[in-house]
Amino acid sequence: MTQDMLEAGPATAPVLSVFDFDGTLTHHDSFVPFLLFAFGKRGFAARVWRMLPACVRYLGKGLTRDELKAVLIATFLAGTDEHWIRQQAKAFAEANFKRLMRPTGVKSVAAEVASGAQVTICSASPRLVLEPFAQRLGIKLIATELEVVEGRLTGQISGSNCRCEAKVLRLEAVYGSLDKYRLRAWGDTRGDHELLAAAQEPHWRHFHPRWQRRRLNIAKIGARLQPGEATTHSVTGVDDGTTQHNDQKGA
Repeated sequence: MTQDMLEAGPATAPVLSVFDFDGTLTHHDSFVPFLLFAFGKRGFAARVWRMLPACVRYLGKGLTRDELKAVLIATFLAGTDEHWIRQQAKAFAEANFKRLMRPTGVKSVAAEVASGAQVTICSASPRLVLEPFAQRLGIKLIATELEVVEGRLTGQISGSNCRCEAKVLRLEAVYGSLDKYRLRAWGDTRGDHELLAAAQEPHWRHFHPRWQRRRLNIAKIGARLQPGEATTHSVTGVDDGTTQHNDQKGA
């Protein structure tokens, strides 16, 4: 991430509006509730029990967030039929859209679309799960891809988990250099820091209650990511300079 990227994007440039999904547009995580919905209470509980050793290792910092997510996906989805997952995802979105989504977030997405901006979700959650939500919102989707072989999920991620720097890289892979856009971005966790640092108009926890916001200092994020290339703008909406960020947190 360069200083030129951070300062690019004049007001006359095409606008690219990028929304994180879980916790930003939604009230909470969507993937685990989807798994409960799809597999039912008994199936869900049985698979969570199988994950217990990995969860203990994660809590003891013996596994990273990405490694635990890989275990979660393998435990629940290895060998499942892709078409069945798509059906479950569609049913999950239909049953939970209003309950899961933040109304102000939905309105903001609609406003960005109406303004003529290119609008996309950029999320660490699996694409198969989020596609019905993106379709209902009428926007594009960049998310974690799951490997499918002969119509069945292998339980492996295809490529990388779409969080942190991977969000920026995936955006560049789809839209080209971000220098040519005025980038607007919305996020709410550590996994969105790189995306927010790349934006000319970053929004931190913009749809959250005020008591959950405080401020996120983009200059400090830039200094941590690329020493000597920090910018001076900050995001309203969490870092007062004393918070220590744990890479095990945030999608």
